[in-house]
Amino acid sequence: MLSLRSAALLLLLLAVSLLAHAQDEIPRRQNYRDGGVLLQQTVDSMVLQKAKRRLEVYAGGKLLKYYPVSLGIEPAGRKVMEGDLRTPEGLYRVNDRNAFSSYHKNLGINYPSFFDSVYARILGQSAGGEIKIHGFPNKHRKDQEQELLNSDWTLGCIAVADWEIDELYNWVSFMCPILILP
Repeated sequence: MLSLRSAALLLLLLAVSLLAHAQDEIPRRQNYRDGGVLLQQTVDSMVLQKAKRRLEVYAGGKLLKYYPVSLGIEPAGRKVMEGDLRTPEGLYRVNDRNAFSSYHKNLGINYPSFFDSVYARILGQSAGGEIKIHGFPNKHRKDQEQELLNSDWTLGCIAVADWEIDELYNWVSFMCPILILP
């Protein structure tokens, strides 16, 4: 039987745990301040901070704005092989544009690098490919957008809202470097 002191300690730990979990559940976009800032110049570099779910865009070393993002279903760790549902980590470049993709529009990232391919091959696996920055799936329902914006749901890509990929598509330069950090 629990003593009164043990029961109180257990309740306190439970309350702290619930509070910490509730803070994890704060929608990603709740504190998004750059949503109303429109890009008006060419983006020449980007940094994705996976842990913060934040894509920062720069011109001449100056931060222009940032976008909250959704990542692969297994966001922790770097992508090792096809099907691991992780978003890559490292230095890549935007090497493709597609206005007619299955996900509104997209910007292709030159994953896998030589290192990614060799590492996967050592493990007897394929590194995969087709990593993109994209919008919502074309056949999504409007009522799904909040859930998509506030969760990790891709197969390893970087997802933003449709209006955000429209903006990025128009302003991100070809071969723009993107540094993807843990």
